[in-house]
Amino acid sequence: MLVKYKFAPGVNKEGTEYTADSGWYDSDKIRFRKGRPEQIGGWQKYSNNAFLGVCRSLHDWQAAASTNYLGVGTTLKYYVNRGDAYYDVTPIRATTAAGDVTFSATNADATLTVADTAHGAVLGDFVTFSGAVSLGGNITAAVLNQEYQIASIIDGNSYTVEAKDTSGNTVQANSSDSGNGGSSVVGAYQINVGLDTFVPSSGYGAGTWSAGGWGGSTVISSGNQIRLYSDDTFGDDLIFNPRGGNIYLWDESAGVTTRAATLSSNAAASDCPTIALQIMVSDTDRHTIAFGTDAIGAVGTIDPLFIRWSDRENPFNWTPTATNTAGSASLPSGSLIVGAIKTRQEILIWTDDSIHSMRFVGSPFVYQFSLISEGFSMISPKAATSAGDVVYFMDRGGFYSYNGAIQRLTCTVLDYVFSNLNQSQVYKIFATTSVDFSEVTWFYPIGSGNTECTNYVTYNYVEGSWSVGTLDRAAWIPASTRDFPIASSNITATTSNYLYYHENGFDADGSAMNAYIESGGIELGDGEQFMFVSRMIPDFEFRGTKSSASLNIVMKGKQFPLNDADTLATSTVTESTNQTFIRARARETIVRIESTGTGYGWTLGDLRFDVRPDGRR
Repeated sequence: MLVKYKFAPGVNKEGTEYTADSGWYDSDKIRFRKGRPEQIGGWQKYSNNAFLGVCRSLHDWQAAASTNYLGVGTTLKYYVNRGDAYYDVTPIRATTAAGDVTFSATNADATLTVADTAHGAVLGDFVTFSGAVSLGGNITAAVLNQEYQIASIIDGNSYTVEAKDTSGNTVQANSSDSGNGGSSVVGAYQINVGLDTFVPSSGYGAGTWSAGGWGGSTVISSGNQIRLYSDDTFGDDLIFNPRGGNIYLWDESAGVTTRAATLSSNAAASDCPTIALQIMVSDTDRHTIAFGTDAIGAVGTIDPLFIRWSDRENPFNWTPTATNTAGSASLPSGSLIVGAIKTRQEILIWTDDSIHSMRFVGSPFVYQFSLISEGFSMISPKAATSAGDVVYFMDRGGFYSYNGAIQRLTCTVLDYVFSNLNQSQVYKIFATTSVDFSEVTWFYPIGSGNTECTNYVTYNYVEGSWSVGTLDRAAWIPASTRDFPIASSNITATTSNYLYYHENGFDADGSAMNAYIESGGIELGDGEQFMFVSRMIPDFEFRGTKSSASLNIVMKGKQFPLNDADTLATSTVTESTNQTFIRARARETIVRIESTGTGYGWTLGDLRFDVRPDGRR
C-alpha cells in the first residue's frame, strides 16, 4: 500500500534518531518554510578582492550622497569598503620623530632588524616607514619606505620585519647593505592588532593563580581581549571601538584614503572616553554611548559596569553640564558588561549576571535604567539580534526571546548545540536575522580543535522550527542598503578572507552547495514487524535550472536502534520522475534527501512509499 510520509517541521535532535520518529533528525543548509524543508539560498563573492585578518564586525550604511559604505573590522585591520575596493582606515597609535628608527641587515638574509626605543608594538602589528634611504645594496629606499607587518618582537626596543619589494616579493640583503636607513626615518604604527583567539580568563578579574594581591584583577585592555569591534554611524561618519580599546571616528567627508582618529583627538573634544567595551549611537535621541568605559578624571582606566553618553547630536562633547544632555550611570548588578543592543523602545544591556533596560526619558535624567532580570547573561557580546519588536539571544545554556518579558525558547536541538560548543571560544558566537524568511541564526565554533565558527543553528520565529548545519562564517549582516545579506569567511590565512552576498542564486560561489536532510527512524507499529519498501513517488518543487535539477533519495535501514544504519537503496529523481522502484527491507528505515548539483534549489512536498509488512527473513 502507498503510505504518505509526513514529517513534523524542524529538526529534532533532543533524543535519539529512533525517538525522532515522524520527524527530521539532521540537516545541512536546509531551512523550513511553511513547514516544509527547502535548500537555503546560495552565495557569491561580494568582491574578488581579499582583506587581511578574520572579520569580526560588519556595518553597512549609506551616506547623504547615496554612496554605500561597509565597515569591515578584522583581527588585523579596520577597512571601509566602497564599491569593489577595501580602504585601510586603521588608526595610527604613534608616529616617531625623524631618526628614531634605524635598520640593520644581514648578508643573504631577508630579515631586517628595526631599532626603535619603547616601540610599544606586538607581534603582527603594522608599521609604515618613510624618509629612509638605501642601506647600500638590495635594501633600497623603495624597499624600506612601505608598510610592514612585524614578524617577531626581540624586546621592547627592537623587532624584525621581512624585506620585500613593492610587489610583495622577498628581498635578501647583500654585503653592501651596511647602512641604517639614514637620520630621517619615521615610523607610523597602527593600533595594536587584537587576539584572534579567545584566551580563557583574559580581561577583568583574570590573572595567573597567586599572581598579584588576593582579590586583584587584570586591567582590561585591547591587548587582552579577543578582537571584537562595535561600530555605528553618526550622520555620514563611522564610529568604531575595538573591545577594550579606544573609540575612533572615520570622517566620510575626508575621503577613503584618510585614516580614522580617536574622538579625543578632535579639536572639539571634551572629556571623550578613551577606552570602552562597546559603543553605539542611539537612533531616536542621537547620543553616542560608551559601555564599560572610563570615568572623567580616570582616563584609560576601564570601569566594566560604567556607562557614559555624549551630548545630544555631538559625539565629541562628553562633559555633563546644566545646559547639555551628556551624562553617565553605573549598573548595580553584575561585574562586567557583556554586550548591548538597540531595540525600538529601549537599549538592552547584558552583564555577566543580569539584563538591564536603558530608556531615553529626556532632561534632566536623560536615560532611565531598570533591572529586567538577574541570573541571565549573554554567551558572547554579539549573541543577540532583533527582529521587529522582539530580541533573541543566546545565554550560556539556552535560547531566549525578549518582548517586554524574557521567555525561554523551546529548542529541539538544544543539547546538540551546547554539547558540541567549543567553550573556550564562545565569545566568537554571533547572531543575525533574516526577516524575509522569519529566521534568527547563531553561528558557533564546535569541538576543541575548531577555533572559528563552523556551525549554525537557525530558529524560525513564526513557525517555531529549528534547523542546524555547517557554514564557515565570521560575521553577517542582513540586507539593509544592499540587495542581499553580506557575510565574511573565516579563514585564518591573512590574505584570503572574502565577503559574500548570501541568498543569491543556488550555489556555493560557483560550486555545489551539498545540502541534505535526514529523517529519524520510521517503523511499522512498534517495530515488531519488518517493512519492505518497493517504490517511491516523489514530490518536489525545483527552482532555477530545472532541466539539470536532481536529488538523491537514500533509504537507510537498521535492525535495532543502536545499530549503524546501512544504505539499502539510492534513487535519483528529476523533474520528470514519476516514480522510482527500490528494494529496501528493515525493521527501521531512514530517509535522506540530498542535492549535490549546481544551478537549482528545491522544496520538499509529500513523499509516498509503497510499503508492506515483511517477515524476519
